[in-house]
Amino acid sequence: MEIKAYLRNAGVGCQKARILADLVRGKDVNEAIRILTFMPQKPAAMLKKLIESAVANAEQKKVVDVDNLYVKHVSVDMGASLSRFRPRAQGRATPIRRKSSHFNLVLDER
Repeated sequence: MEIKAYLRNAGVGCQKARILADLVRGKDVNEAIRILTFMPQKPAAMLKKLIESAVANAEQKKVVDVDNLYVKHVSVDMGASLSRFRPRAQGRATPIRRKSSHFNLVLDER
């Protein structure tokens, strides 16, 4: 049985998060958490917390064995961008885009 968890509008760019998503795809849950614990990037903490949340959802449902879970699918999609302007030299203004992303996670039992 598949266990799903989502994180919407995370304050990190999707390209940076996809690098970490590729690392944990297909791994056991315990191994994925262990990998993400020691990664210095900001999305690692978000993805680790999302995996732990999905495991807690599985424990709450009591339909699967938590020890046999693995990361079946993880994807990071682009969210909305917050656009602001920063003053620059000679009276110009340049746009600053604060990007966000959506995490989709599916755990399944082996």
